[in-house]
Amino acid sequence: MKIAFLINNIQTEESGYATVKLALTAAKRGHKVWFIGVDDLAYYMKEKKEMFAKACTAKVKKKTSEEAYLSELKGVLKEKYEKISLEELDVLMLRNNPAEESQNREWAKSIGIDFGRLLARKGVIVLNSPTGLSYARDKMYLQNFPEKIRPKTVITKDKDEIKEFFKNSNKMILKPLAGSKGKNVFLINKNEAQNINQIIDAVGSEGYIIAQEYISEAEDGDIRLLMMNGEPLQKDGKYAAFKRVRSEDDIRNNVSVGAKVKKAVITKEILEIAEIVRPRLAQDGMFLVGLDVVGNKVLEVNVFSPGGLGNAEKMEGVDFSIPIVDAIERKVGYMKCYNKKINSHHLATI
Repeated sequence: MKIAFLINNIQTEESGYATVKLALTAAKRGHKVWFIGVDDLAYYMKEKKEMFAKACTAKVKKKTSEEAYLSELKGVLKEKYEKISLEELDVLMLRNNPAEESQNREWAKSIGIDFGRLLARKGVIVLNSPTGLSYARDKMYLQNFPEKIRPKTVITKDKDEIKEFFKNSNKMILKPLAGSKGKNVFLINKNEAQNINQIIDAVGSEGYIIAQEYISEAEDGDIRLLMMNGEPLQKDGKYAAFKRVRSEDDIRNNVSVGAKVKKAVITKEILEIAEIVRPRLAQDGMFLVGLDVVGNKVLEVNVFSPGGLGNAEKMEGVDFSIPIVDAIERKVGYMKCYNKKINSHHLATI
């Protein structure tokens, strides 16, 4: 199998990241694996091929660690990157996160989707489906799911609309529509109402604002549940999930801002939520997704480079990259069996 991972930049990857884990697992099975940055793609005609990329790769052994693997990848100089034909890939994993791109790199936010669509037409399996990802460019994607599993929400740039929403709540969360990793997320209660204009201005500086009802169970943390092929990811009867518990002086449950990771208890209620979101994920070709669940509500559906594989592995003591690579290998087998005459979007969640 030939598989490439499209990322923001190899220098910002870290050991423990899901992308690195998946790549190393695939490489140890003897598959050819590359990493491609979003600025290393090219489209032109050469020998009947049209899409190319400059990519880095590294040799691995059975005992190669994530740290050693990533160190070797980061050590490859740009001028020594391989030039590969994207059309000869079996799989392209879109693992770049548009929300992590700076404002002066707006072009980088959609380039993976654009190239991915073209490659999917050539018979390359693109995961997650670029068509589905185009529907999910920001947090508004959550509004496509049934109302019963969503917090009450207003999405606007209008201060008066947000204030009106706040009148009917004791607490609310404000966050940017296109944000990630807990940046500019605020909890406002009645005691802080005098600061609401300044907070709205701060959040609104990044674009549209999400005003969301506060779910009181969030004080005990939220649960990140990884979904694969539209169903909760499991191995050896254990779910790929973990609980995130905020620090005492923060309202965010993001690990990137100091939240602690604990073992998650996957209840019947959480599995019912997963079943409710499954049809939409399958429809949109979302192969690998992270659900953030509090109580009986989904706070976010993470489809761009969903993380947490390493944390789930630590909590449950199993390697969840194994069933993911197993699933990718099956998809490649299906595509070859049908001589590339099967739609990549539909294959994404089979």
